[in-house]
Amino acid sequence: MQPLMERITGALAAVRNPRTGADVMAAEQVRDIATSREGKVRLTLLLAPEDDATLVRDVRQAIEALDGVADVRVDVRDPAQSEPTPARRAPEPMNQPKAPGTGRALPVMDSAPQKAPPKVPEPVQYPNLGRIIAVSSGKGGVGKSTVAANLAIALAKMGKRVGIMDADIYGPNMPLMLGVDAAPAVRDEKIIPLEAHGVKVISLGFLIEKDQPAIWRGPIVMKIITQFLRDVNWGQLDYFLVDMPPGTGDAQLSLVQATQVHGAVIVTTPQQVAVGDALRGVKMFERTAVPVLGIVENMSYFENPETGKPIALFGSGGGERLAQECDLPLLGQVPIDPRIQEGGDTGRPIVAAEPDSKAAKAISAIADRVMQRVVERYG
Repeated sequence: MQPLMERITGALAAVRNPRTGADVMAAEQVRDIATSREGKVRLTLLLAPEDDATLVRDVRQAIEALDGVADVRVDVRDPAQSEPTPARRAPEPMNQPKAPGTGRALPVMDSAPQKAPPKVPEPVQYPNLGRIIAVSSGKGGVGKSTVAANLAIALAKMGKRVGIMDADIYGPNMPLMLGVDAAPAVRDEKIIPLEAHGVKVISLGFLIEKDQPAIWRGPIVMKIITQFLRDVNWGQLDYFLVDMPPGTGDAQLSLVQATQVHGAVIVTTPQQVAVGDALRGVKMFERTAVPVLGIVENMSYFENPETGKPIALFGSGGGERLAQECDLPLLGQVPIDPRIQEGGDTGRPIVAAEPDSKAAKAISAIADRVMQRVVERYG
């Protein structure tokens, strides 16, 4: 097998910038690739303001698909600010090997002493938020936001004081799902969250136009999440749910750096491709010292209306296999119900609109198990 560095540069040579048509290696948009013996990869991507932000995702996914890669970090920089002026540019080391397709040195992380990494700020404690629970998924389209919204309402129906932060800043769906859409008021320099179905909610969707593309880079993501934690008047909560964007990117890292996250709930569907992506989500939280409370299998089965028997439209057992592989509990399985989709489109989540349905009862049972897991860990 080729060395990892060669396979990385080969994979990146197949990633093209939609704006220029050139691959990111030939265009020297990728710089300073570094690897470790444990399979960790870090690199810098030069992304101009006019470039499509999805290029970051394409670069990350190209590397994650390689055998032997355990973790990928992509640092995004503006080309206009990333290079020193010619008069001040330091000469490149003569003894560094050159990678195919690029004139820049590609150091291996553990081949030489490394500089100490910058100190990460200590997470800020927000005791008024209660227990902070991240609801996450490895990929999009598994119903993560739907589960998060219904889970929040289920907790509120149990008498808990609940808030939900829509941290899916690339696709903020909470305003639609919860049926609230207005500019939040500001009082005493604090943002007042909106409220729906007994749940306090804040979302970037309240602050931008519906057709405005959310093209945010790492530092901006951190600022938005920090502001939603610090500058919103949440009052005193028992549970604070965070609807994360899919994947393992800037928003997840920003959240765990900004505050203590007491647990994560991973949402998947039965298909193997979804389970594989969810596994990466589990590992990401474990590596950042966030306890994973368990797995939720959404779209688990469809109940035949005539016979009442379950029909596995998307396969079966994926959530249970993931839970066993990670030694985690399977918190529950949510069946397919057209009313779930209808409720999400009309702002009437099924737990609120159809509390006696099997799907609503399944989510309420999941909420109860989440509380049990939190109490077992934190009292």
